[in-house]
Amino acid sequence: MDKLFIFDTTLRDGEQVPGCQLNTIEKIQVAQAIENLGVDVIEAGFPVSSPGDFNSVVEISKAVTWPTICALTRAVEKDIEIAAEALKYAKRKRIHTGIGTSLYHIRYKFNSTQEEILERAIACTKYARQFVEDVEFYCEDAGRSDNEYLARVVEAVIKAGATVVNIPDTTGYCLPGEYGAKIKYLFENVKDIHKAIISTHCHNDLGMATANTIAGIVSGARQVEVTINGIGERAGNTSLEEVTMILKSHKELNIDTNINTRNIYSVSRMVSSLMNMPVQPNKAIVGRNAFAHSSGIHQDGVLKNVQTYEIINPQDVGIDDNSISLTARSGRAALKHRLNLLGIEFSYEKLDKIYEEFLKLADRKKDINDDDILILAGKDRTESHRIRLEYLQVTSGVGVRPVASIGLNIAGEKFEAAASGNGPVDAAIKALKQIIRRQMTIREFLIQALNKGSDDTGKVHIQIEHEGARYYGFSANTDIIAASVEAYIDAINKFVK
Repeated sequence: MDKLFIFDTTLRDGEQVPGCQLNTIEKIQVAQAIENLGVDVIEAGFPVSSPGDFNSVVEISKAVTWPTICALTRAVEKDIEIAAEALKYAKRKRIHTGIGTSLYHIRYKFNSTQEEILERAIACTKYARQFVEDVEFYCEDAGRSDNEYLARVVEAVIKAGATVVNIPDTTGYCLPGEYGAKIKYLFENVKDIHKAIISTHCHNDLGMATANTIAGIVSGARQVEVTINGIGERAGNTSLEEVTMILKSHKELNIDTNINTRNIYSVSRMVSSLMNMPVQPNKAIVGRNAFAHSSGIHQDGVLKNVQTYEIINPQDVGIDDNSISLTARSGRAALKHRLNLLGIEFSYEKLDKIYEEFLKLADRKKDINDDDILILAGKDRTESHRIRLEYLQVTSGVGVRPVASIGLNIAGEKFEAAASGNGPVDAAIKALKQIIRRQMTIREFLIQALNKGSDDTGKVHIQIEHEGARYYGFSANTDIIAASVEAYIDAINKFVK
């Protein structure tokens, strides 16, 4: 079978999602999980963009062993130099450099010409080869680039030393047939194209990222650039789990990957939890409803033969349909088992804290699911917050003006306030603002239920603006008012030091 290289950009393109930024320790945790998943290349960051990104590339290079570590640059010598420095500890290293090749980019972004861009493409490829043997060149906005000019650029950078050439559908514009034809055109018109690996990098603006990626593979691409859960800029990137399971399901394509598919679900949940990025319930492969059957006709078919409505065995992606049910009577061993299945390991001290919170939640909820467990496991993040919620009491009802009383612990000092509002959440946040006297405006407020039922846990994502900058907060609680206030406090802790 042909080998397809999996290039994971969760830690670079995926982290460009507002509110999804990770610290270095969290990035290492994700990188090691992705390594265990079996990816071939990890794009660890854009080193020149910030000291934090530079340090993350350095530390990830030290923490993982066999995947190639890739660092992104622009077609700028300084970018390339800094990327090379960040990669100094990587066992296998790659510099990913490039420039826009569509007329939109050439004329409006660079105010340049096709010939000048071609020269810059050659120059940056040659410069990167001075530092590493493995150089990937990206033709940004290749999806909207003229095929004849694109072929000239691809041929030139391969001649200059590029080992991989990336053909991104940067705006998610292409139709699958159009994108596949573009890849085919390159194979038919670029001299020595087989000296490099052709890569796809498709965005999901029109919902066609995975379809375009598969079309690229069928036309000869042998590297795909993907993210866990399909997260990424704007509407996201091609999903790693979708491409992997499509190839596993369609053996006639005769293409294989190194991915250990049984680790897919645990890595998906880890990334969702760490990045505060919920997985939509109907998401293919890893969504909560991906293997759920509610229709009577479907249930009847599945009970008679599972293949009537399931083309993938849930266990193939790490979903145990015979999982241990967690209730208020479950012990630490059952909780630890579920955490391990989700790819999370804790010391006994932390496990005790999670277990205490688990028992409190189990008393309020009939059904404890994986999302609940991941939220509990992430609660220790708030222990280091300068501002913490001590108590919240809200009175509201029909014909009663909502009133909230709140208590905060700010660096060990206690503060209390009360306020009324248009609703219980409004009252609670107004009371909070009486203590935190900063000019803050809510720009985004999202509530998401994890399951059905009045006892469900609700996730709250909030975005607030302070002094021209925007900060994201997240929390989850069976009390949606408490979750709203906790998310607001989580956001405030990002700028109050």
